[in-house]
Amino acid sequence: MFGWGRRRAEPADDEQHGSAAEDLDVVDGGPFDESEAPDDEVERLDLGSVRLPVPEGGQLQVEVDPAGPVRAVHLVTPVGRLTVSAFAAPRSSGLWDEVSDELAEQLRKDGARVHAEQGDWGTELVADSPKAALRFVGVDGPRWLLRGVAAGPAELAKDCAKLLYAVLDETIVVRGADPLPVRTPLPIQLPEAIQRHIQQAQAQNNNGQAG
Repeated sequence: MFGWGRRRAEPADDEQHGSAAEDLDVVDGGPFDESEAPDDEVERLDLGSVRLPVPEGGQLQVEVDPAGPVRAVHLVTPVGRLTVSAFAAPRSSGLWDEVSDELAEQLRKDGARVHAEQGDWGTELVADSPKAALRFVGVDGPRWLLRGVAAGPAELAKDCAKLLYAVLDETIVVRGADPLPVRTPLPIQLPEAIQRHIQQAQAQNNNGQAG
């Protein structure tokens, strides 16, 4: 079974002359729903609702709400910062079209220059803001929406976008069976070792402030 929103495989040189009908059947890559997760050797970071590969040289940056829950997990790389998040969606696809229109409007209100491009998964938003060059990619899946964001210096925007595509291509989404309102962020669960590290860092910070 082919995955929702999977990217089209690049045909080899000797396949370029195949029929159009044959080309339509050449599909490869993710992101994958948990029900069709590939049995491969890719090492993925298990964050509960998403399992994603960490690029070589990438570092984890965790954004924690003061109330306790994890807001987001970012992958900081030499070419920019990547953020991959999953949201509850209706059974019918098409949520990203709606969300991307609202996102573009908000970005323009914030002073960014925004334009849309067509990518392997459909519409992508490209925004130039005073702080960074941004690219937003959305993939509609079965009862989930996966959103990827690449943010970095303008001169590295292409490299950052390519890295985002590679990460999304290997990401697995774990929607779960719980009924959730549309657009609800799927919960992020940190691995125990990372959770302990954050707690230790917070304790040290609190002790330093107390002193």
